[in-house]
Amino acid sequence: MKDPTRNPEEARNKGEALFALVKRLYPICRSITGNGVRETLQVIKEIIPIEIREVPSGTAVLDWNVPDEWNIRDAWIKGPDGRKIVDFQQSNLHIVSYSIPFRDTLSLVELKKHLFSLPDHPDWVPYRTSYYKETWGLCLAQRQLTSLPEGEYEVCVDSTLAPGSLTYGELLLPGLCADEVLISCHVCHPSLANDNLSGIAVATFLASQLAQRNRRYSYRFIFIPGTIGSITWLALNEHNIKNIRHGLILAGVGDTGAFHYKKTRNGDAYIDRLMLRVLRQTGRAHQVLDFEPYGYDERQFGSPGFNLPVGCLMRTPFGQYPEYHSSADDLRFVKPESLADTLDLLEQLVGTLEGETRYLNLNPRGEPQLGRRGLYDTLGGLSQTKQRQMAMLWLLNFSDGDHSLEDIADRSQLPAEELREVARVLEKNGLLKQLSSGG
Repeated sequence: MKDPTRNPEEARNKGEALFALVKRLYPICRSITGNGVRETLQVIKEIIPIEIREVPSGTAVLDWNVPDEWNIRDAWIKGPDGRKIVDFQQSNLHIVSYSIPFRDTLSLVELKKHLFSLPDHPDWVPYRTSYYKETWGLCLAQRQLTSLPEGEYEVCVDSTLAPGSLTYGELLLPGLCADEVLISCHVCHPSLANDNLSGIAVATFLASQLAQRNRRYSYRFIFIPGTIGSITWLALNEHNIKNIRHGLILAGVGDTGAFHYKKTRNGDAYIDRLMLRVLRQTGRAHQVLDFEPYGYDERQFGSPGFNLPVGCLMRTPFGQYPEYHSSADDLRFVKPESLADTLDLLEQLVGTLEGETRYLNLNPRGEPQLGRRGLYDTLGGLSQTKQRQMAMLWLLNFSDGDHSLEDIADRSQLPAEELREVARVLEKNGLLKQLSSGG
């Protein structure tokens, strides 16, 4: 169950601080490139010392190329009476991201070809993009769209699409060993509070807390635009990925839904087992999702050429709440207590990961002969003989550097303390070696 000693005031203060960061970042118009991403990263840099990296447009990254940089200054539509009926200054969701520059007067019929709405939610404005097809568009509420009168409409999209760069932020917190935990979140969405300002805020505060403690693992945080950002990072960091032992994508972690954990591509990575164990032990409502090659950037890190053990932590999964990718994903939709609870879960996950014990079987080829070493007699008094024998067999079989003692306890359903005592005896007899690092 959750820690009953947790200070409610501390949790409240933590939630308010997380929410304050979400609120500060909310007005910024972000996309996969551009000044909105830079402004966002500069705010994050006030809290943690990220390195801000620029990758020039046109750079070949795996099977892709870094696109031209997009920036938007203004966009609006004036109706037949000359009044603005859609105004980017009121909401940056009104512009289709990556809209090319446009200025003209159109009939209502022609204008509607470039307008987007949500018929099922007539008062919400949708979030739409056109990253890789040059066009323009504006978004508005369905109720407003259906009320537009016939006539001539003046349209302005004051944007630029030109060679520049893709911008991302990165922070490496070195630990006692080179084995890394990768934490990634996307920074490409405009005024969407849950998707994904919640992930940005939680990742930032987790990094801030980790920076202040002793670490066994190294922790790498990356703040990247979705898809093209992870592809770019992977292309430029193939030399770094060999150290990544565990990874998490943080996305949509500020709503009130239960936790959802999407497993890694292999489905049985250590981060999968650890996350599920912590969720169960803390009593948090949760569901487990199998990997599929669709979703957030776990599909890039988990692509077959990399096959990194990166899962995805969410609350309500993307597309499964009506507010998703709409103006209803606003500051009222995310809750400070949900943000604080997510951060608390990750703190507990890291604490468990940092504190776990791992052993390596020094005689891994076949089962060692335990009887001639007198181990059964040496272990007398721990518990019944059969359970002692099973503890030895479980430890010898799974002490491969990938499974912790606690992990073995979870899988074998044997008491962790009994496994720990058996491990000490096996270590004294030269059959196990305790590893100094977590990986």
